Amino acid sequence: MLSLKSLFAFFVLFSALHAVFAQQDDTQKVYPLSDVVVTATRTYTPTIELASSVSVIDSAMISNRMKTNVYELLQSEYGLSFSQQGGPGKLTNVYTRGSNTSHTMILIDGIKMNMVNDPANFFDFSTLPVDNIERIEILRGPQSTLYGSDAMAGVINIITKKGTGSNDFFISTDGGSYNTYKGLVGLNGSYNMMNYSVTMSRWRTDGFSSASEKYGNTEKDGAASSYLTARIGAKVSEFLNVNFYGRFNKMDADYDQFGGEFGDDPTFIFNLEEQAYRGEAILTLFDGLWNQKAGVSFTRNLRKYKFDESLNNPASSRSLYDGKRLKSDWQNIINLNEDNVFVAGIETEEEKAIGEYLYFSSFGDFESLFPQNKSRTTGAYFQHQFRFDNNFFNSIGVRYDNHNRFGSVVTYRIAPAYVFWQTGTKIKATFGTGFKAPSLFYLFDPGFGNSDLNPEKSFGWDAGIEQFFINNSFSAGINYFRTTFKDLFGFDENFRTININKAESKGIEVFITVKPLETLTVNSNYTFTQTKDLSKGTVDEGEALLRRPMHKASLSVNYNFIPDANVYVEISYAGQRDDKNFSVFPAERINLSDYTLINLAASYDVFTFLRIYGKLENLTNKYYEEVFGYATPGFSGTLGLKFTL
Repeated sequence: MLSLKSLFAFFVLFSALHAVFAQQDDTQKVYPLSDVVVTATRTYTPTIELASSVSVIDSAMISNRMKTNVYELLQSEYGLSFSQQGGPGKLTNVYTRGSNTSHTMILIDGIKMNMVNDPANFFDFSTLPVDNIERIEILRGPQSTLYGSDAMAGVINIITKKGTGSNDFFISTDGGSYNTYKGLVGLNGSYNMMNYSVTMSRWRTDGFSSASEKYGNTEKDGAASSYLTARIGAKVSEFLNVNFYGRFNKMDADYDQFGGEFGDDPTFIFNLEEQAYRGEAILTLFDGLWNQKAGVSFTRNLRKYKFDESLNNPASSRSLYDGKRLKSDWQNIINLNEDNVFVAGIETEEEKAIGEYLYFSSFGDFESLFPQNKSRTTGAYFQHQFRFDNNFFNSIGVRYDNHNRFGSVVTYRIAPAYVFWQTGTKIKATFGTGFKAPSLFYLFDPGFGNSDLNPEKSFGWDAGIEQFFINNSFSAGINYFRTTFKDLFGFDENFRTININKAESKGIEVFITVKPLETLTVNSNYTFTQTKDLSKGTVDEGEALLRRPMHKASLSVNYNFIPDANVYVEISYAGQRDDKNFSVFPAERINLSDYTLINLAASYDVFTFLRIYGKLENLTNKYYEEVFGYATPGFSGTLGLKFTL
């Protein structure tokens, strides 16, 4: 249990460190280096000046960790937990600080990727490879003030690579366990006013049974995907830049009906076609005093599912879900002076979806048709970001959104921070609200929908201390967070969607980075998350929310032992979590065991144009479940080559 005594002890520790270092003279001052991020304020701001809980995975980290999917890359980050239903290519959810999976906004190059055609509008991380990603910024806490709906608990902002310098053509290929292979080709560079970065890849695996073999399931569930991502830009003039972003993903995967005993279904197939595009213009006026960015983005997600009669399932089904989003945005940044920056913008988006679900069995047939429906949300936001005496930093923002169904909602955010430069100590806090508009399914579905729904809402705050010292070779931080959720979507006795559910989440995040050598970096973090369902009169009232581990920790070591070689070791721990066995009625609440995973990755540049790389995962062959009855990868390995010309 999280106690005030424990929290107080952490603050005393950091206060003591501050007191010790405050007695040093000016020659011992510490001025910590920090990343510059854009997600927290929509302006390029050093993290040392931010109160937000934000972390960055840069291109070097992405290269060294050698993950295939973004989901794998994010697993070691504090404040995030995941669940995957059966291995690579299978449904994958993220929980930010214990929130629902639909309460985190996913951005790729400014394009909102949450799925319009899903009842909860969440994003499935199983479909997103790490191809051509430059950096990932993870922002925790309610962020609707700058980002609107779906940012109730945080934002994960993915930024792809921008081509620079001479042409770099690269090709890589790797293969490994479960008969898995991947091939990738790409081109990065610039020419005169143009820059370009394009990557294409093909990935395939035979996989393993999604329904765990522990319960007698043996049928393998493979997956395959083809992926294209492109970023093209041009410097039209000294004042004007234009950019185009595009991505296309096609995936086919074998699923199982449910986990546990008799879960195998050799006929269950999932097909995905996903595309996203964005064009934008960036205009800089009055020597950088006024920066404008205007853009238009479009996304489409088309998902199909089907299964036929099989040994474990005497029924068949066909379903299709097609969703589109068209969004326009205009952002203005006014740099009044170095201590005062104003951000103002307006956004409008239209969502459309259509779907059908057909079910056939000897007991009768069932048909659920979702006719095409649409909704529009228009929002305007304003933020003042300021500093005082180069010690106190703050941002205050407010946003107004209007939805053509439920009306209007106002959100706000305040984020002050104070830095003691002599000791490299920062104290910080944030307070903010968030909202989530009801999905098209919840509004318009003929059987479950309710056009009178209000948005889900959240209020969250956090407070923390960060300490940097010993010439920036050691840094540490601690955050306490608490978020309450109300008007969450639930169902009445007729299974009609209503605003009835409530929940809360609170906990502590601790993170430490040690860099004793220029070639050696050690990162560790720990997250304690306590969640509670506060929905009155339900069977889960007072219980922990499902699939969120209370304890989560990670330790990673990255070492360049010679200039051309790198080794990365990662140890991650996830504590026990509650889940339910949905294969029985009523569903039974169960407890999933904790587990520890050890992963290893290494690379060596044989020549300037040739790199050999490999990784070993789950070295102890630990059996574990993130979702009851569903399998996870055992001990596995990959070996590959990359050519750069």
